[in-house]
Order: sequence, then C-alpha cells, then structure tokens
Amino acid sequence: MTHPAIPLAGVIGFPIGHSASPRLHKYWLNRYGIAGDYVPLQVSEGSLETVIRALPKMGFVGANVTIPHKTSVLQIADHLSDRAILVGAANTLIFRADGKIHADNTDGYGFMANLKQGAPNWSAASGPALVLGAGGAARAIIVALADAGVPQILLANRTRPKAEALRAEFGTRIKVVDWVQAQDAVAEAHLIVNTTSLGMTGQPDLKLSLDGLSADTVVTDIVYKPLRTPLLEQAAARGCVTVDGLGMLLHQGVPGFERWFGTRPEVDDALRAAVLG
Repeated sequence: MTHPAIPLAGVIGFPIGHSASPRLHKYWLNRYGIAGDYVPLQVSEGSLETVIRALPKMGFVGANVTIPHKTSVLQIADHLSDRAILVGAANTLIFRADGKIHADNTDGYGFMANLKQGAPNWSAASGPALVLGAGGAARAIIVALADAGVPQILLANRTRPKAEALRAEFGTRIKVVDWVQAQDAVAEAHLIVNTTSLGMTGQPDLKLSLDGLSADTVVTDIVYKPLRTPLLEQAAARGCVTVDGLGMLLHQGVPGFERWFGTRPEVDDALRAAVLG
C-alpha cells in the first residue's frame, strides 16, 4: 500500500524562533483540512544553499525566507520572478516538479493588500506618499506604490546616502527628504508608511512630529509588535485612518500558500486573532 506524500513548507531564517509564519500557515492548513505541515528552520548563512537544495528531496514544496537570507537566496534559485529581481530580494521559494527552485517577492503584494483592506478609500492617485526607511521592506513597498500609480514618493532615511541610492535605482518619482526634515513632508503626504523598526517593542520611538498631518492622510506601520505603535496612536488621535502591520505579514503569505498547497487562503479577523494568539 502506498501512502500519498505530505507536502511540507517552512520558514528559513537566523534566528527564527520569533517568526509568526508557522502559526499563520498551520492555521490555514487546519482551516482548509490540508494534510501538510509548516515548520521553522533555523539556518546559518554557511549552510543556506545545502539546506535549500536538500529540502525538495525531503518532501518540501516550498519555503518562506526571512532575515538575513532574503538577498542570498537570489544566488541559489534557478528562476527569479521579475518582482524579486526589481526588489533585489526574495521571501518565497517554490520547489517545482522539474526540480528547479523559483524565487519570488510577495512583500509588496502583502503591503498593498493590507492597505486596501485597512483603508479601502485610499487612492494611489490622491497624492504623494512619505516612506520612512530605506531597507529591504522599503524597497518592496516603493516598487508596489510606484506600480499602483502613486505620483511621488517622499523618502526619508536616517542615513541619506542609502535613500539617494534608492532614488538612483528607482528614478525621479522618488524625492529624498532629510531625516530631520521628514516632519515637513508630513503635510504633503496623503499616505505615510513607517518601514523602520522605530516604535517596535524594545526599540527606540519614532520621533516624528505630526503637527502638519491632515485627517485625510492614511498612516500605516509595518511593525506589528505592538499592534498599535505610538505613530498609529498619534495619527488615530488626529482623526486619520490607520493600518497596522500585522495584515502585511498575513497577506504576503497568501501567494506562497496557494502555490504550495493548491488553495487560496483568506485573511480575516479569525486569522488575525489566531496569529496574535
């Protein structure tokens, strides 16, 4: 008697104990009655390629990739999506039936899906977006905002050269703003996005004056610990629609889960509650 293979997936990072991805994907596997599993995989840089190439032989159909491996996997994958090339990082691997490894980046998709769900009346065409930070998450978000049709992206980073490098790469739609001048850009922005770790539990606060903030501006933070960051609390007190960072994590998992397990999962309040535990 032959037994059907149980599809496996996981998340690769170093360290990995903090990741909410296993809770997210196990909830979906349970909810849709899929006989599969999703596990955390703590993998050092030196072992990354050996582990990734071994996973398909062990029954894995794919994996998520998190810090610090999101750029390294581009050198290992056989095929890269246009999005992964443009962003310069991958967070989702698909192990294909022909043995090839396909790498994709779903962070921008997750960000936009979360924004649309949390602020359905926001329109890309309404005006500039102020993006705080110029790291990997900012790259994915800038690409997604530009694709959506945001006319101008005001980019502020604590080290200006890093922001200038993104402008050189992504073009004149980006206007670099000095970190100390970011508060002046608040009045211009129709969307404010914090992609830094400032305001996260255990990190310093994001010191940004919201004096010029309009109540029509949507404010979002990719941090989800705490769920309501000081930035979101202050913006909400001024009457703004705010969008927390948990939804980005949930939505970015949708395309990978669908490719691995053959079912497109839903992001709803029950899922949020389950992941928050």
